[in-house]
Amino acid sequence: MNYVSTSDNTQLYFKDWGAGPPVVLIHGWPLSSDSWDDQALAIAEAGHRVIAYDRRGFGRSSQPAGGYDYNTLADDLAAVIAHTQISDIVLVGFSMGGGEIARYLSRHQRNSVVKTALVSSIVPFMRMTDSNPFGTDQAVFDAMTHALAQDRPKFLAGFFKDFFSVSILAKTVSDPLLEWASTVAMQAGLNATLECAKAFSSTDFRDELKGFKIPTLIIHGTDDKTVPIDASARAAAHGIAHSTLIEYEGAPHGLFATEKTRLSRDLLEFIHR
Repeated sequence: MNYVSTSDNTQLYFKDWGAGPPVVLIHGWPLSSDSWDDQALAIAEAGHRVIAYDRRGFGRSSQPAGGYDYNTLADDLAAVIAHTQISDIVLVGFSMGGGEIARYLSRHQRNSVVKTALVSSIVPFMRMTDSNPFGTDQAVFDAMTHALAQDRPKFLAGFFKDFFSVSILAKTVSDPLLEWASTVAMQAGLNATLECAKAFSSTDFRDELKGFKIPTLIIHGTDDKTVPIDASARAAAHGIAHSTLIEYEGAPHGLFATEKTRLSRDLLEFIHR
């Protein structure tokens, strides 16, 4: 298995598929790089080297006590890039993974990155404040943290129904896929799950939007209940100069599964543009 050792000796598991211009896929909370498999395979088969890694604390990566702030997470991304010796990179971040991209661009050398894509991303700022009226009330995050600490499996079962917009009338994904998502999420450490929730809900990336000085694709579902579109994709598109926003009408948060063919096609079109 492939591992990268970070500056604090955390071991990050990564997949390395295909050959050609590199694309790095950064997964969302509380999953692992496995959530990208459909898109990773499609992009690799289209002639690219695809690298997808498990965030510290998640999947097959080690579970240190700390390092779940975005500075450290961006440094972890930098470690993956350095270890794999890639350049002219397309960075693609899903949900929480969009934050790693924003912080990487502001914290590290940007010359190696040629394009970025934000899919269902939390960028620029999730929490409601006076200056961010379309954000999510802090009470929602507090309730989520409490539910995670009390009964994580029960919380995840309900969370993923909203994540994929599954209801009695809308079977957007299968029951086995819902079970798989919960199983992957339970592989993460509880501390990592809680600390990353704190990071993505409280980190303000608005001042870092100016760091996106390269072509950026933003894809978001208009019915995303996990990361509502107004405070995220629409605000990001307004603040990123070289961006293109594609809204998936009526789509939920988990686009990698509910819209997997369309998402792969749109990412490849952008990568090849």
